[in-house]
Amino acid sequence: MTISDVASLAGVSIATVSKALNGRDNVRAETRQRVLEAAEELSFQPNALARGLLSGQTRTVGLLTSDSVGRFGIPVLLGAEDAFGAGEMALLLCDARGDAIREQHYIRTLLSRRVDGLIVVGESTDTRSSISRDLTIPVVYAYGASDDPGDVSFVPDDVGGAALAGRHLVAMGRRRIAHITGPMDYKATIDRAEGLAVALAETGLVQTGETLHGTWSQRWGRHAAEMLLMAEPEVDAVFCGSDQIAAGFVEVARERGRRIPDDIAVVGYDNWEMLSAETRPALTTVDMNLETLGRTAAQHLFAAIDGRATPGVHRMPCRLVIRDSTAPRGSS
Repeated sequence: MTISDVASLAGVSIATVSKALNGRDNVRAETRQRVLEAAEELSFQPNALARGLLSGQTRTVGLLTSDSVGRFGIPVLLGAEDAFGAGEMALLLCDARGDAIREQHYIRTLLSRRVDGLIVVGESTDTRSSISRDLTIPVVYAYGASDDPGDVSFVPDDVGGAALAGRHLVAMGRRRIAHITGPMDYKATIDRAEGLAVALAETGLVQTGETLHGTWSQRWGRHAAEMLLMAEPEVDAVFCGSDQIAAGFVEVARERGRRIPDDIAVVGYDNWEMLSAETRPALTTVDMNLETLGRTAAQHLFAAIDGRATPGVHRMPCRLVIRDSTAPRGSS
């Protein structure tokens, strides 16, 4: 069925059908109703490409990610897709897999599809190079911020998230709190260490031992546990920079006869549920609310498409998910 068929059945011109279906004000209510009923009777679906040519918008957006594993990119994507679906926008997903050449190829491809805007999802919270200056469409950065302060970026508040973890351990009566985390050159590592320091300083505590840096892995968590338990046998809490590290720590601590959480309380980070909910005991951890972050980034892309951009780095709050790996000191 075509728009001409709808016009013929409704007894109006093609221009009137177009105005009625696009919600224009200069159509009488009874005429609009007649057009809508004719369109429904004929099961007419407007041609999206034609509507895009008339409005200057295609109602499609691109999402460019480099997180090929998907641990962080997929939750952001799901949140963005919720917002785009509610706004009747189609989403084109491209995975650059951390390859700059592949990324440029996908940008050209998305531009050739005349997308109305673009969300760029980082593979980490590290700042990335801006691509906005070379594009004529709005761009919003999610998870990893752009290095251009004039761009719109949404990132998790890792300082605030780690502070939540530190305050929780202090509230549980823990006083000898250690920190095991990832590579020292990652922004996430730096921010989470800062957040823990902020929480400890609020009550006049200092961290037990030096921060132990390694990879974001269970293997490193196990190795760090051996080092920490030998160097600081009186430790009563550990804040780990990721759930993987925390899971490795818990494994070795239990092998060494330390009860979790009775002897040592453990907090992870990421709320990666295939680990955090399955570790025994289940991990108390910090959730970065990445679906909310993705949904918010999409909503702000809508605003940017409408000419209402909100430049700057917007830090989204994290939340603490309390499970069995923490408990008040001496509660058992």
